Amino acid sequence: MFAYFRRVIYGDIQSIILMSNVITIFLCGDVMTGRGVDQVLPYSNDPRIYEPYLKNARKYVMIAEQENGPLPDSIGFDYVWGDALGIFDRLNPDLKIINLETAITISDDHWKGKRINYRMHSKNIPVLTSAGIDFCSLANNHVLDWGYDGLRETLRILNEAGVRHAGAGENRTEAQHPATFSVGDKEKLHVFSYGTRHSGISSDWAAGEDQPGVNLLKNFSRDVIESVRENIQNHPEPDDIVIVSVHWGGNWCYEIPKEHRKFAHQLIDEMGVDIVHGHSSHHPKGIEVHNNKLILYGCGDFINDYEGIGGYEQFRDDLGVMYFPEVDPASGDLVRLQMIPTRIEKFQVHRASREDAAWLKEMFDREGNRLGTRTELTEDDRLMLRWE
Repeated sequence: MFAYFRRVIYGDIQSIILMSNVITIFLCGDVMTGRGVDQVLPYSNDPRIYEPYLKNARKYVMIAEQENGPLPDSIGFDYVWGDALGIFDRLNPDLKIINLETAITISDDHWKGKRINYRMHSKNIPVLTSAGIDFCSLANNHVLDWGYDGLRETLRILNEAGVRHAGAGENRTEAQHPATFSVGDKEKLHVFSYGTRHSGISSDWAAGEDQPGVNLLKNFSRDVIESVRENIQNHPEPDDIVIVSVHWGGNWCYEIPKEHRKFAHQLIDEMGVDIVHGHSSHHPKGIEVHNNKLILYGCGDFINDYEGIGGYEQFRDDLGVMYFPEVDPASGDLVRLQMIPTRIEKFQVHRASREDAAWLKEMFDREGNRLGTRTELTEDDRLMLRWE
């Protein structure tokens, strides 16, 4: 929590307003610390994988090294975060929220028939704690990659490490339950996690009354929306801050489905949600501010092992974004959104070059044009969101 001066323009008159007790949150997209990344961490699982083309996770390390040179001989738990650690120290967000796109397990019981299976060795949990991650969204298409034992181990390891989570559990009630944080002296913030089938989550993964699994939205029908409304409105008090983290959509597309935009608006207008944290696409997507509430339709990958893998270069999946929304704790309204462009190299987060930041600005402006948003590129290569 901190105070800062915000410049507000009324016609030709500029005034300075002191904003105090603003809640600052770090958000990002997929953190994929399994497969190749797992192989270079202090502990690693058996590299055997069950993909159509590659059968050994070490191959992803070799491909990355062919693309950008050899990785360091000794890699610590905090290595993958790279420049993000200094940014965290400088901006000191109240909460750090990620979509954890891997199971944390030593289980060998891979989900049969699934083409991609991610897991990070359970002893590598300091990868998350070394960066001070507060919350992991688990309603995604990789948390059950290594079976129900892998899911249970993931939940146990996160609990033991003190990392809160939502979106998966031993049953539907657990999967639907939010993580709740105290922010400041009185304010409370709740994070719910949902996943959709269009993001690659099998209907077999849905948590049931007595069945482990994820908090799955099978569709956006009226009955499903009503169940979401009941779940969300059952927990917060009227003045609490509410975030919904949702895994939706395909991997490679800038288009935002009409049903996604409608659902995001319903979350805000009908259910009192203050931030919609969308992810699944391997690249950032357009941003909207609806009734002063932030909607991130796709945050892109933040950490992955895709270096050197071609086919979708036009989307620049090597580029990521650190999103730092600042919200008014009294209303939940967005006060400011600053974004720090990043680039993945040698399985590590680096500050992006000005050229890459400019590429992201052009993309955000192009995609934001239909959503009423644009960006400004600062002298120190940050992106500041502007909205109507």
